Amino acid sequence: MKDKIIKLGFSSREVDELLKVSKNIEKDYLKLKQNYPIQYLIGYVDFYGYKIDVNEDVLIPRYETELLVEKTIKYIKKIFNNNVNILDIGTGSGAIAIALKKNIDSNITGVDISDKALLMANKNAINNNIDINFIKSNIFSNINDKYDVIISNPPYISIDEEVMDSVKKYEPHLALYADDNGLYFYKRIIEEANLHLNKKFIIAFEIGYWQADLIKEIALKYFPNSKILIEKDYTNRDRYVFIINE
Repeated sequence: MKDKIIKLGFSSREVDELLKVSKNIEKDYLKLKQNYPIQYLIGYVDFYGYKIDVNEDVLIPRYETELLVEKTIKYIKKIFNNNVNILDIGTGSGAIAIALKKNIDSNITGVDISDKALLMANKNAINNNIDINFIKSNIFSNINDKYDVIISNPPYISIDEEVMDSVKKYEPHLALYADDNGLYFYKRIIEEANLHLNKKFIIAFEIGYWQADLIKEIALKYFPNSKILIEKDYTNRDRYVFIINE
């Protein structure tokens, strides 16, 4: 059975993890043939070295987002000398918040509009023995504090954009799709961020590879005196935008 699953395109490591936890591998195999994400069958992923539980209520954390965390940690260490206040918008499974909390002296608030996602995020924080404040909020709707860092991997796929079947069919659309050609959440965050930032700040985004120039244009309108940096992912595509005030 292991070889049959590997032939579907999965790594030996993923299949070994599935075989460890599966209660009915034949049934799981049939699901995988229908493009069902193996991560949901396993029930967890390794994200930045931490075990993050996942199910159909949350987006599956990806390697690109690990790099967002890595780059954000680098900038935090460069700009701030002590404890930082971080807001993670669209926290989902809590993966970003957990990885940051484990590596940076910080107070972190994670927000999401999905009650089910927040339950999963809380569970993951408890399992990783850390304290994160998760609250239900539509972007800044329930946020009154100010932060040194705002980080977000928001929904950024436009409604008519082609995506893999396994993503389109099974991952939560609330965490994938955005109006305004995929730019809706970037616009909302950038337009309102000033009310929730300290003088010295970082805004860190994961983006769609074709959105960098459009998001930079929006950022320049609201943060004309800040550094706006576009950085690439492992495939050399534009994948991150950082707005920085030192």
